[in-house]
Amino acid sequence: MSVGLMFAIIVGAIVLIVKRFMGEPVDARDTFVTPLILVGIGVYSVTKVENLSGIDIVWLVIGGVVGIAFGAVRGTTTVLFARDGHLWQRYTVKTLVVWGTSVAVGFGISLLGSTMGMHHDAKPITLSIGISMLGEMLTLGLRALSSGIPFAPDKKAAAARSNAYDQRGADNSYLDRFLNNLGHPGTAPPDRRDRDFGRPDPARDWSDQDQYLRKSAPPDARYDREQPRIDRSPTLRDSLDWLNQYRDRRP
Repeated sequence: MSVGLMFAIIVGAIVLIVKRFMGEPVDARDTFVTPLILVGIGVYSVTKVENLSGIDIVWLVIGGVVGIAFGAVRGTTTVLFARDGHLWQRYTVKTLVVWGTSVAVGFGISLLGSTMGMHHDAKPITLSIGISMLGEMLTLGLRALSSGIPFAPDKKAAAARSNAYDQRGADNSYLDRFLNNLGHPGTAPPDRRDRDFGRPDPARDWSDQDQYLRKSAPPDARYDREQPRIDRSPTLRDSLDWLNQYRDRRP
């Protein structure tokens, strides 16, 4: 790994940790889709390694199991809460401890694997990050689903789908359909008072606009100004209970 790439990863990790200590919206795509993409890219990179040996596979499996385990533990230490009509997360001291421990253990496994003859190219950083996020998805994602609070609006796709929101009143993405099938409200719609996703226009009477949107929106619009309630951050036990209830409700 180049020095520049290592520096970029360290800076990115620091920025991410600081933002999440302050509190950050929980994005459904980042939670469920990004880990799968990174793991896929990492696995593809491994398949391109020349002279891939059994030692490489063994240490990849060991590193993967450890990475998923630490990611799953990290997902249980994050505080989930509702703000601005959707789900937010905040890191705790326990999260930082798990982060530091996982980095140290991962470095030790990588060093030991290199000593045993593992190829350097057989451990791409995208695979390591993706596996860690995959473990976090298993616990944090399940806790988020059990909360019943909508995920944060997708900022990248919000502008492109603005007209669709105005016409249908709801997101119709494949991810939202999947979440709806799980009995979850899915992704919260963007704030319609801000048509261009910039600053609201102070010259407009938004109270009348809100009433109009409420009356004209389709029944499945999921457009509601009331703040979702969440008494406490859902634990892993809560999410497992929710999962069992979901299974019981299935025909």
